[in-house]
Amino acid sequence: MSFPQFAFNNIRRNGRAYIAFFLSSVFMVMIFFAYAVFIYHPYVAELPMGDTTATGMQIASIIVYVFAFFFVMYSISAFLKSRNKEFGILTILGAEPRQIRRLVILENMLIGCLSIIAGIGGGMLLSKLFLMLTTRFIGMDDLPFYFPVKAILITIGAFLLLFFCISLFTLVFIGNKRTLELLTGTSKPKKEPKASWFFSLLGLALLTVGFMALRSELNGGTILLAAVTGIAGTYFFYSQLSVLIIRLLKRNRKTVWHGTRLLWISEMSYKMKDNARMLFMVTVVIAIASMSAVVILSLDQENREQFTNNDFPIQYNVFRPAEQLDMSAIDSKLEAAGLDYQQIYLEYLWSSADQSAVSVMPLSHYNQYNRTQGRKMFQLDTGSALFVDTRNEKDQGQIERNRFRNYAKGEKLTLNLNDSPLEARVTDTDIDPQFGTLLYATGVVVLPDEKYEEIAQQIKENMISGKYLYQIPAWGHAIPDRHSSEAMVSDQLLSSADSNASTDNQSGYLSTRYGDFERFRQGTALFTFLGIFIGLIFSISSASFLYFRLHTDLEADGKMVHSLSKMGLSFQEMKRSSTVQIAILFFLPIGVAIIETLVVVKPFLTEFGITNYTMPVLTVFGAFVLAQTFYFIIIRSRYIASLRKMMV
Repeated sequence: MSFPQFAFNNIRRNGRAYIAFFLSSVFMVMIFFAYAVFIYHPYVAELPMGDTTATGMQIASIIVYVFAFFFVMYSISAFLKSRNKEFGILTILGAEPRQIRRLVILENMLIGCLSIIAGIGGGMLLSKLFLMLTTRFIGMDDLPFYFPVKAILITIGAFLLLFFCISLFTLVFIGNKRTLELLTGTSKPKKEPKASWFFSLLGLALLTVGFMALRSELNGGTILLAAVTGIAGTYFFYSQLSVLIIRLLKRNRKTVWHGTRLLWISEMSYKMKDNARMLFMVTVVIAIASMSAVVILSLDQENREQFTNNDFPIQYNVFRPAEQLDMSAIDSKLEAAGLDYQQIYLEYLWSSADQSAVSVMPLSHYNQYNRTQGRKMFQLDTGSALFVDTRNEKDQGQIERNRFRNYAKGEKLTLNLNDSPLEARVTDTDIDPQFGTLLYATGVVVLPDEKYEEIAQQIKENMISGKYLYQIPAWGHAIPDRHSSEAMVSDQLLSSADSNASTDNQSGYLSTRYGDFERFRQGTALFTFLGIFIGLIFSISSASFLYFRLHTDLEADGKMVHSLSKMGLSFQEMKRSSTVQIAILFFLPIGVAIIETLVVVKPFLTEFGITNYTMPVLTVFGAFVLAQTFYFIIIRSRYIASLRKMMV
């Protein structure tokens, strides 16, 4: 038997241990290759968002590559520890250290080559589907299939280099251990895990500092401080604080000495200490993936809400309201499309009342707006005013900064207009948050038309704003597709506006509901698409990490279970104890990641005015818990089946 055949047989006979590692490597190669297929597609550069999308995918492929490096290195180090006894036997049989190192390198390269072949093969089969999903998700035109020679060569070169470098690194893990050390490697009795009070309290203090940093005003410095202290605190939580908590718990005999609790609590102190780095890595990657997904989904949800709450699909903001504008270009487009519409015009000026920023508007314009909305019509006498409270929950921070004052009926307000303040008595009030969104104001003072005209003639022209609003019943409030009437008319109007933007004499600024929605959606769709794949990799890899650790500990756990079964431990008791231990290893990182994500995203989203993120949070965490539960059920059944064979 030649040396390569010997290495191949080693892999084949350790197939149960290698299979999860192999499949995860294949998946990473496949994702990297899929990104490369898109990046080097000959038609991507010609698409409107092609360069941006290709850049985003390059960043994502780099993240996948870097993560694959650490994943493979950690996995191999775990395998090598479990094979110390095997290396010891080879040493007794006359194998030299350089031959063992050569064997390890050869095994790693064989698995690497098989992973690359399988990953590229799977990627080729799915490349057409991947291209179609990418373009549909991001809203681009379909890309034709091509044979990706460049993508294949880059993937082969990148992952051959990765597996070769890691194979060299693994020699450090083997070192120059003596034969006796190798033979007794995993069977040596372990010392009871100890935890430092100092480092436990330091971990708690770091987590507290990170929490307090996020509660202060967010900027680059506080975000960096929160990230560093949060990550460091998480490490000390697993390596020190959790072990200390278990030690303190074991002192309470009344609680611990009950059924199989003593068994699994004692075992957990060893498992927490041994797996601290692995649990720390899994928590960090899940937390980062969750934070990114929650933020992206919350922004997307906010974009959809803004679309459905907007009753005016076309708006034209007027630069100089004093000039009479010709809106026939928009009218003719709508008429050509066979659409019924209603146009209204709002004019308003900016002022302040008792240090509160307000907009001032003539009564006829406000009633015209109310008529389209089916709302109450108002009447005003000379010297009276109507105050409209247009705040909404998202404006709370802005309201505090603007020192907003809400006026009640019978109160007097004073408008600050240049050097001549105007006093008016509030005879009526109204509440309409949507109106505030249109004018970007939290309070509106409505005056009789004559009084408004008198004021408008006395102030500077640049203090007055105007806005044409189009209400189109046929378009409704549902999100339209790319071939709908709203999408096509909006695109035509925006194209005309862009062609006129080169002239210096612009009369205003056109915006459409669909255009704003689509621009934001395309911006976030790319990150959502990339985030889904990266989150998928993190999820699969975290389960693989846990599987490797359980497999590494299987021999030692089996010996203990064998001894305990001689003393009377039943299969059900072993099953219950093992299930609790595996469940803690699987779901503790998820629980910690959920808490960290909630702490981070709340202040971050509040800065964007987003307060309702319940559904994105439930969606992201539900997906991770569901995936982790699936892995838990499979791995638990395999692990318990292995332990059962070792019972008496």
